[in-house]
Amino acid sequence: MVETRAAPRHRVMKPAKMKIEFGGYKRDCVIRDLSITGAALEVMDQASIPKHFNLVVPEDNLKLPCAIVWRRGFRIGVTFD
Repeated sequence: MVETRAAPRHRVMKPAKMKIEFGGYKRDCVIRDLSITGAALEVMDQASIPKHFNLVVPEDNLKLPCAIVWRRGFRIGVTFD
């Protein structure tokens, strides 16, 4: 399989302290893999998550604006804006 991503991804299992924030709502998620350009997130109910949202990682003091580029099952792929 040929790698086509702009930056290599690194597999991670960040605990569910991460939040997806949008329109005053928050959803728990787990970061499954991560690069400087994007991530794969695991969420239980991804159908209600809009195309653009903020990914909040409190322990790293991060609030990253994201855009969804793919959805599969309980996972979504995002790029960082």
